[in-house]
Amino acid sequence: MSDEPQQHGGDPGQQGSGGWAPRDPSAASPTADTPHPNGTQATKGRTKRPKRPKRTGWRRAVPTWRMVLGGVLLLALLLVGGFIAGYQIVDIPAANASATAQSNVYLYADGKTVIARDGEINRENIPLRRIPRTIQHAVLAAEDRDFYSEDAIDIKATLRAGWNTVTGKGRQGGSTITQQFVKNYYLGQEQTVVRKAKEFFISIKLDREQSKDEILEGYLNTSYFGRNAYGIQAASHAYYGKDVEDLDAGEGAYLASLLNAPSSYDVVTHPENKKAALARWKYVLDGMVKHHWLTEADRDAMTFPVPGKAKPATALSGQRGYIVHAVDDYLAQNKIIDEKTLATGGYRITTTLQKKKQDALVEAVEDNVLAKTSTDREADRNVRAGGASVDPATGHVVALYGGIDYTKQFVNNATRRDYQVGSTFKPFVLAAALANGSTTQKDRPITPNTHYNGDNERTVQAATGPTDYSPANEDDVDYGSITVREATDKSVNAVYAQMAQDVGPDEVKNTAIALGIPRDTPDLTASPSIALGPATASVLDMASAYATLADHGRQRPRTLVTKISKNATVLAVPKRTTRRAIPREAADTTTSVLRSVVDGGTGTAASAAGRPAAGKTGTAEEDKAAWFAGYTPELATVVAVMGQDPGTGVQKPLYGALGLARMNGGGAPAQTWAAYTRAALEGSEVRGFDLEADEGPEEPDPDESAEGEDTEDTEEAGDTGDRQERRERRERREREDGGQRDGTDEPGTGETRQERDGGTRTQDTPSAASPAAGNPRTATPADAPSRAPGLREPAALRPGGEHEDREPGDQPGDRPADRQERGGQDPHGPTRP
Repeated sequence: MSDEPQQHGGDPGQQGSGGWAPRDPSAASPTADTPHPNGTQATKGRTKRPKRPKRTGWRRAVPTWRMVLGGVLLLALLLVGGFIAGYQIVDIPAANASATAQSNVYLYADGKTVIARDGEINRENIPLRRIPRTIQHAVLAAEDRDFYSEDAIDIKATLRAGWNTVTGKGRQGGSTITQQFVKNYYLGQEQTVVRKAKEFFISIKLDREQSKDEILEGYLNTSYFGRNAYGIQAASHAYYGKDVEDLDAGEGAYLASLLNAPSSYDVVTHPENKKAALARWKYVLDGMVKHHWLTEADRDAMTFPVPGKAKPATALSGQRGYIVHAVDDYLAQNKIIDEKTLATGGYRITTTLQKKKQDALVEAVEDNVLAKTSTDREADRNVRAGGASVDPATGHVVALYGGIDYTKQFVNNATRRDYQVGSTFKPFVLAAALANGSTTQKDRPITPNTHYNGDNERTVQAATGPTDYSPANEDDVDYGSITVREATDKSVNAVYAQMAQDVGPDEVKNTAIALGIPRDTPDLTASPSIALGPATASVLDMASAYATLADHGRQRPRTLVTKISKNATVLAVPKRTTRRAIPREAADTTTSVLRSVVDGGTGTAASAAGRPAAGKTGTAEEDKAAWFAGYTPELATVVAVMGQDPGTGVQKPLYGALGLARMNGGGAPAQTWAAYTRAALEGSEVRGFDLEADEGPEEPDPDESAEGEDTEDTEEAGDTGDRQERRERRERREREDGGQRDGTDEPGTGETRQERDGGTRTQDTPSAASPAAGNPRTATPADAPSRAPGLREPAALRPGGEHEDREPGDQPGDRPADRQERGGQDPHGPTRP
């Protein structure tokens, strides 16, 4: 084998490195770069890559994998960035106004039965602890069965709802309870992407800041259930007429099913949808069984709970509006809560009104007043009625009648203070006389047996002489010498005007205030005319004052509210202190005299109540109002029929109203009083009056006494006319009328009421108490040591002078015509009993 190295092909003499010849001779020496066709030089030592073919046709629409990857990464980056930005930017906002708006709820005294709900939003927020577990579970079974274990957001449902909204497929459910609460409470019901985005972020934040129980409570209080009911409590009343605590599982399941389609699933208003509603109800119950919130046995035993009829949205119709506004005024006047704060809503107010008595008063007015009106009589269009009833033992207002319908007659006839009370004021004059130990001008103690001159238009006498005030009696009747009791029975104006002068007009006014008449009552003027009732106290004011007489002279401020709360926070109500307004003997003696009015006087219609009763009739000037104020031991009630033009609001006489020539307190008002009292006390034990009355000594009739001219108290110097002439004039009138006139509310009968009724008047039996002291009439405690302690008002509350409240230009002797000429109201008040 040759020792020479092996030769390679190629150009001989050329060897590669190391003595090897290169395989390619051209590689052994460099050559110039080959020019590129486009004029550039080819890269030295690199091989040219083939050009990628262009994408044509359908391939151009398909993204490459690089594009897909880049898009995914970009989207992820945007989502993460958007979430972070959204979470930082979107805060939990304040609740929207409609979500927080609530109605104030007014309840009867039982604390459960609803009288009315005011406000446009029918909602009453309640804490979750008041909602039974079965009702909570029913809602969870209907709306979000995994609420307590899931996150705030259901991603799939949210995306689905958002997609359907964008693509125009309409509303789409599936949100969690948290999301629904956010929508109800913080946002709104509009279906937009922006709202959905806000709902998303707020729900996440809310779930971190509030417990599941708090969110569920908010949801149950803000959800709409149909029938204008927002929240589970309002829905419970709208469909089943009771509080949510009293719902059973079946009723709760039905209310829960309404959340899906409130109006459609109302089987009363939409009976055609009952099949769908029933299916939804069963779905809810099945969910409760599945999650062990309801047993199979209980589920199988259930029947569908048909809800009650839907009520029209007239929250303040009927008596509701009158009651609501009377309560609101009471709360404001007693500084319990001001009007603006109350208007924010959400207050639960328990009143003193009792449903049985309230219904009885409404029915009594309808039967004895409204039913007697006729569209054929012009006067009947002016008829208005008001009523109020007070429990003397507590001062609670138990019934209130404000008018035919609050939505038709806005003014509350039970609380208005613009109609004269008439002769229903006279018992305050008698009470003042008895409480103060007052005497007549002849220094004889004033008692029920004291004689007065009852002649028509007899001039009132003061210690200094005549006063130029001569009130007329009903039908201008002369009664001659008459006892206080008889003058009360027949409502004799001449006697009571003189008695007011004897007692002292200031004392009469202060006694009325002590009994319960507000000090700021219009026309409560300290003059002799005060006895005839020109003051315009309200029906409720009068009921309160008569309640003081019924409770033996103990006065307690009336109240309409026993409890008020909001969101379980109870507000303080003022304490009411009972005080003695007048001595018991004075109050009981007044009651004894007022019993005679019912037994045989102008108020005999009230005896139809079937209870021992005391009361007084009254008629305003020109018959613009007729009153009956009375009481039993259990109830003090006042009823008034008023005349008012429905168009102008001007007070109108009631001549011809109810088909009667004249309206009087012994007619429709007394009949209404009797019907109400009988119904209100039905089923309770009949109680008699426990009276400690002092009737006073029997006095001889001056007309029959040989010393009549000398002993008759009211024949003072300056009294015009001759007694014999008065007697002859009265006898002539009696002969013309065919009999003795009694001056009652039923004129022209020619006979006394006792004769007409065929019986004698029953009077209270006098007690063993000593008669009133015979000391002279005085106006100061120092001059009247026999007065009971505590009788007078505190000095700071008493008026400074006898005529302090008299209207400018009034004189004690003004006649109605005098006052009318001056363009003012008659200071002497009405002349009817």
